[in-house]
Amino acid sequence: MVRMGRFGTMTDAERAGRVRAAMPPGGLFAGQRWRAGTRAFALEPGLMRELEGLGRVFLQFYRAVNQLYRRSVEGRAPGWVAALLDQGKPGSLVAWQRCHGLRNELPRVIRPDVLLAEDGLAVSELDSVPGGIGLTQWLNETYAGLGDAVVGGPEGMMRGFEGIFGDAGTVHVVVSEEAGSYRPEMEWLAGRLGGRFRVVGQDMGEVPDGDAVYRFFELFDLASVPGAEGWFRAAAGGRLRVTPPPRPIFEEKLLFALLWNRNLRDFWRQELGEGFMGRLLKIVPRSWVMDPSPLPPHAGLPGLGLTDWRQMKEWSQREREKILKISGYSPMAWGSRGVHLGSDLSREEWSRAVDEALGAWPASPHVLQEYRRPRSLPVVWADESGSTREMASRVRLCPYYFVHGEGDAARTVLGGVMATACPADKKIIHGMTDAVIVPCATAGGTA
Repeated sequence: MVRMGRFGTMTDAERAGRVRAAMPPGGLFAGQRWRAGTRAFALEPGLMRELEGLGRVFLQFYRAVNQLYRRSVEGRAPGWVAALLDQGKPGSLVAWQRCHGLRNELPRVIRPDVLLAEDGLAVSELDSVPGGIGLTQWLNETYAGLGDAVVGGPEGMMRGFEGIFGDAGTVHVVVSEEAGSYRPEMEWLAGRLGGRFRVVGQDMGEVPDGDAVYRFFELFDLASVPGAEGWFRAAAGGRLRVTPPPRPIFEEKLLFALLWNRNLRDFWRQELGEGFMGRLLKIVPRSWVMDPSPLPPHAGLPGLGLTDWRQMKEWSQREREKILKISGYSPMAWGSRGVHLGSDLSREEWSRAVDEALGAWPASPHVLQEYRRPRSLPVVWADESGSTREMASRVRLCPYYFVHGEGDAARTVLGGVMATACPADKKIIHGMTDAVIVPCATAGGTA
């Protein structure tokens, strides 16, 4: 294939070669590789408009989650909500979650996992501590240099990330050892942003007032970061900005199960509005919290035809077309770890996964979610010999929304969208070595 444009004539193999040549000497992920796509993934105008509008929806969803939790704690909403979201967490972390000085703090990076499913978009989860910020900036710069009209432009990700810290002084990006594979991308990004940004390890101590901390580690990993308690105290006192805040409610995948809970429908309607609630219910697969508490003999689990979760073990392969995953606060709750697609497992493997999920209650709640089958799409990549290949792929989009401003005036900015295309025979999409990873661009546009 030959691509024509204002950058002249360039073959797909030459484009992919330029992408590989642009890789920083130290790479962007420790020990990780992926296939070089020949061009950005093109988004049709309707899909682009939908992604642009979803940032507002997800920000309002986080605001509503915060209200639901606070009201539950205060006795103005069902008490079981706060109890569910707090269970399995140490008391010190629950205290930070409820701290007056932090109680309105929301994550300032929102990254949904958006699947291009056979029946439309499917958002499987939200990530408030996402990897890929530096990678997507690099992808956008690199493919914009090839003439692709990347979403957010060549600087959208870095400007979006920079803007979440307002007028703070030095920004300390703290990467724990657990998250160490992501450190190269953040070091590269900090280098692009200049001296205001520095990447440090989990042993960083006191931070000067007026600075900011970007917490690039999950809260289950808090014990390995001894200085964090001091940063949280300073943030609660208004002397320091820490984002994401130490509020584990925003690291739970069971939030979507709360969205689908019929007992909370009036709350969501009031806090989201009919329009936003309808949009979310359309794109969020139905989800359930796997609470093993016994049901009355005449009761059942809504939409599942079960009276006991253990009856799931009897499902046929077709009935097992569901995702089972740990909700949060665990080293198994990020990446593709702790995620099972029932139809890909044998009956024995599925039965074991169900038992493990129920046995983990209450310390580690699990979620069952409908599986929305991704559609197959062609993606072209080139190997290091220059040979181009077309791969039938299942595609996940990761838009990065950055929250700028304060309180009710805060708004989301779409910095860029990363596409991960996995071979069509892979049902769970993640950044494996045989995946093609490219930025997204507006269909028909030029840089």
